Amino acid sequence: MELRHLVSFLALAEELHFGRAAARLHLAQPSLSQHLQRLERAVGVELVARTSHEVRLTAAGEVFRGLARDIVERVEHAGEAARAAAAGRSGTVRVGYNFPAGQQILPAAVTALNARYPAIDLEMRELRTGPQLAALADGRIDVAMVYGKPASTRFRHRHLLRVPLVAVVGVGHRLAGRDRIPFGELAGEPCILFDRAQSAAMYDAIFSAAETSGIRLTVADKVDDPGATAILAAVKPVVGFASAPRGQQAGSRTAVVGLYDPVPTLDLYAVWAADPSPLVRAFLECLPAT
Repeated sequence: MELRHLVSFLALAEELHFGRAAARLHLAQPSLSQHLQRLERAVGVELVARTSHEVRLTAAGEVFRGLARDIVERVEHAGEAARAAAAGRSGTVRVGYNFPAGQQILPAAVTALNARYPAIDLEMRELRTGPQLAALADGRIDVAMVYGKPASTRFRHRHLLRVPLVAVVGVGHRLAGRDRIPFGELAGEPCILFDRAQSAAMYDAIFSAAETSGIRLTVADKVDDPGATAILAAVKPVVGFASAPRGQQAGSRTAVVGLYDPVPTLDLYAVWAADPSPLVRAFLECLPAT
């Protein structure tokens, strides 16, 4: 049973006239008759009855018409889906992101993606920069939204936004009532940091600001989970660091203190493989302009 025979049968079932059906299919009438004969042999029953006065479907033909239409539509849909996937218009893009990207970049990107490419799905994972780049390198995600430019030539990047860092302290901390302080005022304050491998750009921005202000940071603890930093800062007399967007969401038991002289800042980038798939290119098109 061939697809073209089903298509010919459906045209004949709608026209109930061999001449009109053949013209519609751009076939010679004898070729249409051959298609029908071969289809009936494959099915094993007569599907179309014709006399010198009329062409009509048999009872078997009536039943077969609905099922044949379903088959043809499914095949057409399969072709459309395959072409859409090849062109990057359907499938799944796996995106890693950090907190500022989730607050300030992804909402607009997802809105644009849904409008332009409704058949593309997103899988999103919030991770620090180091784990994101590791996941991108081994193919577990397709796009990373991270602090700092990647050094590897395997990746391409695009700047998204600049983010200031803030200090996060408990509401009972001596700095809690201050809107902003010079970075040098953190001299001697016990601080919570994280392993540099988790976010090299953020780690370096903090220590660069300390060097510029002429102080040495006192590292009292290391916590790799950003949420845990706020929890510890809420219950211990320590200073944590966070991006300004995350700091604003730290909770009622913490206070955010701005930093200046210098203001430690981070550049947020979208990062992807040097030879992106059509799906990745479609997602990148939807990132907001900067």
